[in-house]
Amino acid sequence: MGHLAFIGSHRVNGVSALHTRLMRETVFAELHRLYPERIVNKTNGITFRRWLHQANPGLTRLLVAACGSEVLDDTVALPRLAEFVDDSETVRRLAAVKRANKTALSRFVHEQTGLPLDPDALFDVHIKRIHEYKRQLLNLLDTVARYHAIRADPGGDWVPRVKIFAGKAAAGYVQAKLIVKLANDIAAVVNTDPATRDLLRLVFLPNYNVSLAEMIIPAADLSEQISTAGMEASGTGNMKLALNGALTIGTLDGANIEIREHVGAENIFIFGLTAEEVEARRQRGLDAGDAIAASSELAEAIAAIGDGAFSPDDPSRFRHIADGLRYVDPYMIAADFAAYRRAQAEVEALWRRPAAWGRAAALNIGFMGWFSADRTISEYAGDIWHVPLKYS
Repeated sequence: MGHLAFIGSHRVNGVSALHTRLMRETVFAELHRLYPERIVNKTNGITFRRWLHQANPGLTRLLVAACGSEVLDDTVALPRLAEFVDDSETVRRLAAVKRANKTALSRFVHEQTGLPLDPDALFDVHIKRIHEYKRQLLNLLDTVARYHAIRADPGGDWVPRVKIFAGKAAAGYVQAKLIVKLANDIAAVVNTDPATRDLLRLVFLPNYNVSLAEMIIPAADLSEQISTAGMEASGTGNMKLALNGALTIGTLDGANIEIREHVGAENIFIFGLTAEEVEARRQRGLDAGDAIAASSELAEAIAAIGDGAFSPDDPSRFRHIADGLRYVDPYMIAADFAAYRRAQAEVEALWRRPAAWGRAAALNIGFMGWFSADRTISEYAGDIWHVPLKYS
C-alpha cells in the first residue's frame, strides 16, 4: 500500500528531518532513486491557540507582557522572550506560573486518585500512546532503580520527583497493556512505602484525552521523549511540552532533533543510541546481556520486576517483560538504560539550580515559535500545493 501511495502521489512528505531521511534511505530507497524530487520534508507543527492560549492562560499573559500582544497572532514575536532570560523577575514569574499549574494538576490528581502530590517536586511527565518503541518501560526501570536507591539511603540528598504517566494502549496490544499494569503495580508499592513516598511518587492517570493533556502539559517540568532512535516519525507532544516550559529528556529521534537545533543543545537532555547505532546493534543481535552485566542498577530492577516484587499476588505476572529485556531487546531499552540514568542525573543537577533551570525553560518557550502549525501549513500551501498563502 505504501508503494502504491508513493506512485500515485504528487509529493510524499516526511514529518521531521530524520523521518524524511529514513524514507529516502530505507523505506522508499528504490523509488527515491527513480523520483528524487518526490519526497519532501515538512516538519509537523502544533496549534498555539489550543496548546498555549487555551491550555496555559497564565503563561500566555506573561508572554504578552514580555513580547507584546502580537505574540498572540505571530509566533515570530516569541523569541523576544530570550531578551529576558537573565532577568530574575521574569524567570521568577515564569516559575510562579508553572507552580500554579502544578498546584492545579495536583488538586485534580488528588480528586481523581486520592494521591497527594507535592507541587514543589520535579514533575516528570511521560504522556503518549503506550507502545514498546515509545519506551514507557525504560522510564519504569528508572523508577525502580530510583526506588531502590532511595530505600538504600533514605536520608540522602534526593530531589523529590513525581512520575506522571498517561496514554492509551490498543485493545489487542497485550504487551502494552501489561506495561500499563506494571506502572500501576509499581505505583502501588512506591506510593505507600514510608521510606520513599515523600521523595518519589508515580501516578498513571486514566482516560487520557485532549482535555487531560491540557491540564498535564502546562504543569510539566520534564518532558519524556525517549523513543528508540529511528522509530518516531516526528512527535508533537515534544513541541507542546517545550512550548509550555518543560525541558526535554530525549533521544535523537523524530522532531527532537529539530527542537535541539532551535533551543540549543545545552537546553535539552539528549542521550542514547542514534538511529545508525540502533541499526548496527540490531545487526549484531538483540541479546542485552552486555548492557545488563555493565549495570547492577539495571540487573536489580529487571530482577525485581521478573521475580514479583511489584506483583506479590502473582509473582510471575511480569516475568515475560523481564525475560524480554534480558534476551530480546528490539527497542534498545537495556542498551540505553545507563545513558538514560546519566541524563536523569544531569536533569537533577540543573533542577538544583533554579535560576539556570528557569533560564533554560524560558529559552525553550522562546524558541518554539518555528513549531507552529501555521508555519507547517504555510509550507504545504506554498511549496507543495502552490496556493497564495505565506507564513510571516
